Amino acid sequence: MGMRISNEQAEAAAEHAANSINERFGGSDVQATVEHHNNAYKMAFTRVVAPPQHWVAVAKHLRFDLGVNYCSMVTGTHYPEGGAERGWEVVYHFLRQPVVDQKPHTHTVHVAEQLNGADVPLEVEAVVSLPQGENPTVPSIQDIWVGADWNEKETWDLVGIQFEGHDNMHRVLNPHDSPDGFHPLQKQHKIRYHDFNEMYDDAQGFLRKPTDEGRVK
Repeated sequence: MGMRISNEQAEAAAEHAANSINERFGGSDVQATVEHHNNAYKMAFTRVVAPPQHWVAVAKHLRFDLGVNYCSMVTGTHYPEGGAERGWEVVYHFLRQPVVDQKPHTHTVHVAEQLNGADVPLEVEAVVSLPQGENPTVPSIQDIWVGADWNEKETWDLVGIQFEGHDNMHRVLNPHDSPDGFHPLQKQHKIRYHDFNEMYDDAQGFLRKPTDEGRVK
């Protein structure tokens, strides 16, 4: 495969995706824009902002109409002072790549600068804002992208955002016997630095002192 696509290819792909989304979901509080990275290349990507009630429909459009075939990351953020409509936020990162199932004893060579249409790699960032509340919930897209499976587990484990419809949700980074309701990236879990001892305080629910209490690191 060639080194990388050109800025013109990326711009055209991002614009096409944004226009497609806006035409399909116009008037439903779904918005798509073309953005650019801040690095040296300033490559274009598509940013989608969607309310949770329309998220699955938007996700299916990305996957099946625009060929977005890889979910690379899911992240979540807690905004306790973000206002009534933005207490939590889920951000998905997707890629469209010209990848095909290869038959045995064959190979496909892609030259990046010669790709066109739906074969041009595309980066998509999707933002779903959730209102304030103790039980933030967004529909799972596990059955659309298999790569969302583990990423949604991590986001629930760390942030506590529920993914409705996810099959086999469980702890993946925190201990499996962590207290119910403990998600360390929620902002109510304050960090105390006792002489530079990087441990969480008792607000996380463990109700025990760290073993290195009083020691200077």
